[in-house]
Amino acid sequence: MSDYSIIQKDFYRESGKWLSTLEIWKKCINPNLHFIYVFRKAGKNIHKPVIGVFWKFILRHYQIKYGYQIYPETEIGEGFYLGHWGSLVINPNAKIGKNCNIAQGVTIGQQNRGKNKGFPVIGDDVWIGTNAVIVGGINIENNVLIAPNSYVNFDVPANSIVMGNPAKIYPSEDATHGYINNRV
Repeated sequence: MSDYSIIQKDFYRESGKWLSTLEIWKKCINPNLHFIYVFRKAGKNIHKPVIGVFWKFILRHYQIKYGYQIYPETEIGEGFYLGHWGSLVINPNAKIGKNCNIAQGVTIGQQNRGKNKGFPVIGDDVWIGTNAVIVGGINIENNVLIAPNSYVNFDVPANSIVMGNPAKIYPSEDATHGYINNRV
């Protein structure tokens, strides 16, 4: 599996098939996949003077067009999946692991003061539902499901379901079973 590029791994999450470059381009008709493709190209070329500026310009265009506020500096692991087209904000200093699903309306942001000052670190195999808000210098470990409309500003242990506002943690060994398909 290591022979595949990070873009191929992202697209595998959507289809469950390993795609050629031509097949990936064909799939870019889907706004979610198209944005992921441009995001990965911008991130890969961020430190290259000319091509980096080109991809940042293209990414900015699609941020405005699709409503995704994700910057090329953001560290997002392979197998990234955007569930729906719509507003999404991820702070450029946030870190997200592999096989992460994020729905529309989600905010992953910075907290500027208090005990949780900083940026979220999100582990592997995390499913984040519609309109969830994750803020502060917190850690969300592996295999966590964050239910829609949840507000999370505290550390979340592995194998958990988080729901509500204020959010509560419910232990579950199979928290993301059936929610995260085609893991890489």
